[in-house]
Formats: sequence, structure tokens, C-alpha cells
Amino acid sequence: MIPVYIVAGLLDSGKTSFIKSTLLVQDWLSPGKTLVLQCEEGEEEFSPEEIREHQLIPVSVDSPEDFSLNFCESVTAAHQPAQIIIEFNGMWNLQEFLQKDFPSNWGLAGIYSTVNGAELELVMTNMRNLFMNQHTDSDLIVVNRCRPNTDRVTFRKAIKLQNAPAQLIFEAENGDIIEFGEEDLPYDVKADAFEVEEVDYGTWFADASEHPERYLRKRISFLAQFFRPFGMAKTLFVPGRRVMACCAEDVQFYGFPCKTEKPFSFPNRSWHWITVEFDMEKKKDPRSGGFVQVPVLHYVDSKETAAPKEEVVSL
Repeated sequence: MIPVYIVAGLLDSGKTSFIKSTLLVQDWLSPGKTLVLQCEEGEEEFSPEEIREHQLIPVSVDSPEDFSLNFCESVTAAHQPAQIIIEFNGMWNLQEFLQKDFPSNWGLAGIYSTVNGAELELVMTNMRNLFMNQHTDSDLIVVNRCRPNTDRVTFRKAIKLQNAPAQLIFEAENGDIIEFGEEDLPYDVKADAFEVEEVDYGTWFADASEHPERYLRKRISFLAQFFRPFGMAKTLFVPGRRVMACCAEDVQFYGFPCKTEKPFSFPNRSWHWITVEFDMEKKKDPRSGGFVQVPVLHYVDSKETAAPKEEVVSL
């Protein structure tokens, strides 16, 4: 099976730069030739040195109609690539493209999208449908060239509503990754009480694990699956979600322990809208033998509800 990687995004979103700086340097690429099917001509090009070093075979494709099964089979037979990169045209419909007939020895290995953060507000206002089409099926979305006033929160919410599992990375104009801060959180962490939307559970769990001090004594409501491991006390359970950090193979159940004043029963793995109060308590670290502060939730209220459409969320 030949792995196929699709790099999507509008013109001047940094697709070629992403291929050069990120995709081509991954250890999981197979040694050998890489066929690059270029569906539009941008400002950035592969240099002769890059073509030689990475054994690239650039091939231009002018229209989605040219992307026929016969063409794909012919170009594969002619070049015998170890992998294929499709540098997708930002004006084509990605969902329609994915429905095409492709060779049986092609296997979709990943869809990556690039976004020009400097033009984010402009395209979201004037080309929203076309723009979002490029990211609805992406595994990873890199928003580059972000300015200090780039509205990262609004864009993240828009993406997560259509593509909850997608991993989002924001880069500053100098290429540095922008770390998540309070201003990037999709809820008002400074409020005494707030709700965490379905798609934001992974963000909340990760931030609360790293910065628990932000949440002390806050009342937080969220959708969760209730779980009590065998042997756990009846006044303790774990409300959580299955979270995907980067790929389907690493999906795990993540949640903080929650305490109740009285024994509390529920069907294991049932879904509830829960309100808790966030706290910290000392716990013995089995590795060091010392005591560390760990997050713990105090039960306030809950209501059983139906399972969400997407049971797995992303960080």
C-alpha cells in the first residue's frame, strides 16, 4: 500500500513550506521516491537541491477532472513512489475529491491543512464556505503567520464545530508555536462558573492538568461519561471523555476523580451533564514517595442525557 498525504489550503496558505519544513522530515516517511502531485502553482517552489535530497518527483495536475483513475494508475506505475503527496488546490472541493476512484494500492495516510493567519479574518468573512471546506476532514491544521491580534479563539471554535478531532497549531509570524494562554481558552476561565462545550473538553482537561490553579473553586459544567473502576468507593467516580491526542491509536479515557458526599450510583459508561467544583488535594506519589497536589472534583449536580454524536474529542 502506498501512503498518500493530502496537504490542503487556499493559495498562499503555506502548503509547499509545510511540505518542506514538516512533512518531508518525518521519520515515518519511507525511504525512496516521493511523488508530489501539485494541483496549483504557488510562489514557493522546490529547489533542485530539495528535489535531489528528498527524491521528489513533482507532477502538475491542472484540474480535478485530470485526476482520473487512469491518470493515478499511470503516474504510479511510471514512477514507483514510496509515498505520494497531493498539494491540493484551494479552489477545489475536497469532499468531492475524496469520493473519487483511486488505485487500490493507494491508502490515505493523512490530511493536513495550512492557513495564512494574516488573512484569517478576511477569508472567514468573504470565503467562509470554500475556506472551511478545506479543513473539514483534516487531521492537522496549522495556522501560520499569526499576528498578535489574530482571533484564534473564534477560528478554533468554527473548526471544532465542523471537525472536532482536528489538531490545531497556531504559529507566530516568526514561525514559533503559540502556546495556549488564558486568552485562547474557549470559555471564560476567570468567571466563578462556566460551561465547557462538547468539543472543548479535551482543551479543558489538558489545561486544567497543566494549570490547575486557574480552576480552583470554580464551578464547571460539562458533558461526561461516568465511570467507576472495579473496587473504587461508592463516593468516588470519574466523569470523563475519550480523548484523542494525535491519532486513532492513542484514544484514551481522561477524567479527574470526583467525590460525592453520599454513595452515588449510575450505569457505568452512561452520559450525564454534570456540574462540579474544582479543587486540589495532596496525594502520595508512588514514584517519589512524597506528596503532590492533584486535581479533584466535588460533585454538585448532574442529569443523565444521551450520548453525543461524536464520543471522541481531541486535545
